[in-house]
Amino acid sequence: MSAMVETHNQTQYFTFYLAGEEYAIAVLKVKEIIEYSEITRVPRTPQFIRGVINLRGSVVPVVDLAVKFGLPESLVTKWTCIVIVEVDLEGEQTVMGIMADSVNQVIDLLPEDIEMPPSFGTRVHIDYLSGMGKAGKKFVLILDIDRVLSTNELQAAASLQASQPEELSQVDNEGSSDSAAEGFSPQDDFVMRDEEVSLL
Repeated sequence: MSAMVETHNQTQYFTFYLAGEEYAIAVLKVKEIIEYSEITRVPRTPQFIRGVINLRGSVVPVVDLAVKFGLPESLVTKWTCIVIVEVDLEGEQTVMGIMADSVNQVIDLLPEDIEMPPSFGTRVHIDYLSGMGKAGKKFVLILDIDRVLSTNELQAAASLQASQPEELSQVDNEGSSDSAAEGFSPQDDFVMRDEEVSLL
């Protein structure tokens, strides 16, 4: 699967906020966005794995990118959501969730709108960035989500999904299955499709 949607050399990116910074992910890496619900903590997992949720019967690990980037743990607010992404694990697609303080929009970027990531001045390791996109008068940091969620993270997540002990597979359905089935759509601002995310 291509990592991006291209139309007339434009690429679509989904943007969200984390710790006051705006980040972007290639749209085709994003499967859906769900409202934040209770996450079940799992003992003896890396600190950046916040826990797991039940997404329509499947156990999905949720990563706190703030912790991954060396920042304080994300605080949960009424705007917090979970972005469900699909990443590559040694040739196999693995579904994971990442916490976002809030979602923003989908933007179209031309090749000339994307600059090389800076070697200084960001809180994110340069290896995690594929570039900086010009969005109007500001820049957004474009994440290479496959690098951000490296092999170690994915293997830890895959082991959680593979084991799926009974207490995890029955994660609080009241807070997870209903919201996950509906998807995140505050006033239907976002329409999630198999190949794109579009604003109404």
